[in-house]
Amino acid sequence: MAGPAAQSPMKLMALQLLLWHSALWTVQEATPLGPASSLPQSFLLKCLEQVRKIQGDGAALQEKLVSETGCLSQLHSGLFLYQGLLQALEGISPELGPTLDTLQLDVADFATTIWQQMEELGMAPALQPTQGAMPAFASAFQRRAGGILVASHLQSFLELAYRVLRHLAQP
Repeated sequence: MAGPAAQSPMKLMALQLLLWHSALWTVQEATPLGPASSLPQSFLLKCLEQVRKIQGDGAALQEKLVSETGCLSQLHSGLFLYQGLLQALEGISPELGPTLDTLQLDVADFATTIWQQMEELGMAPALQPTQGAMPAFASAFQRRAGGILVASHLQSFLELAYRVLRHLAQP
């Protein structure tokens, strides 16, 4: 099992997604159903102004949360975690070995690319992180089940990474 330091970014991301989802659910329930023409015009204008201010504050917060430094650091940490998890799956089965090897190399290359960009931007820590304790699979079944979980979570992580990188690519 990964150590607390390696798990905390994933737990934080999961908590953020859960809070975001529950907030959206609440907003959907609070959406007005029809026009309210009996409200005073001054009240409506004041509310519109407040909505615009909140939207601006929200956009500013999002920009700070999705800063290059934080994103690249989290991407690298996540890729580094998955490098260790994929290494723990070695010996899963002879027919899956080449695919696992290719996946390990691709994840390592991506992590290296992110790290090099962090160095170019002067954002890289002095030392690269060290791998924490990884799961030890005692049986073929555990390796196969672990492989399914790791592959599924890696896929979700990469989909999120893709969206974040697309966001950073926008002018």
